[in-house]
Amino acid sequence: MAETAPSSDRVRVRRHAERGRYDAETINAILDEALLCHLGVVVDSVPHVIPTMYARVGEVVYVHGALANRAMIALRKGSPLSLVVTLLDGLVMARSAFNHSMNYRSVVVVGTATEVVDHDEKLAAMQALLDHVAPGRWAETRHPNPVELQTTVIFAVPLTEASAKVRVGGPIDNPEDIDSAFWAGVVPLRLESAAPIPAVDMPRPVDPPAYVRGYRRGAKEGEQET
Repeated sequence: MAETAPSSDRVRVRRHAERGRYDAETINAILDEALLCHLGVVVDSVPHVIPTMYARVGEVVYVHGALANRAMIALRKGSPLSLVVTLLDGLVMARSAFNHSMNYRSVVVVGTATEVVDHDEKLAAMQALLDHVAPGRWAETRHPNPVELQTTVIFAVPLTEASAKVRVGGPIDNPEDIDSAFWAGVVPLRLESAAPIPAVDMPRPVDPPAYVRGYRRGAKEGEQET
């Protein structure tokens, strides 16, 4: 049964509470489709928000960064964090300026991260990060060497406290505005890829793999262009 209540008051949706979603299926689907998260952490008493890659594996989200990064240092010291992802699905054009909105799907996760120190888990997390962006890419790259592993820090963020917020549908106009002459509706938005551009220093021509040629979000391995 889908969860109808938040796991904690910290992730309860208050503004437009009817848009709150607390079931794992909705939360995981949004996390799996999005590419970028914004990681919030307090560094030297100053709030920091940094965009970064992430990947969900089961009930945790992995994030990574440079060992010397101040945000990563704060996480190693046990600083609490917030992790936010957003998918923008459409522009909602209402008849009144006040009622304009956007259709979106978002997730907020709060908690404390745990550093990944086990060698095999760290490699698996790095694979998950790469394959989250492009399924199958890990198998077609040089894997991290010991120096690269040593200078990269990876954290596991549990999905214990997480919630989603979703807005769908058209504009909600005031009754007195319905008969106005202004256009109202939704402009759907989606992420699209352009033609891949090869690196200028490739020593010889190499055809881009199928997951590059037919790249799209939400596509599972084997569903891209062949």
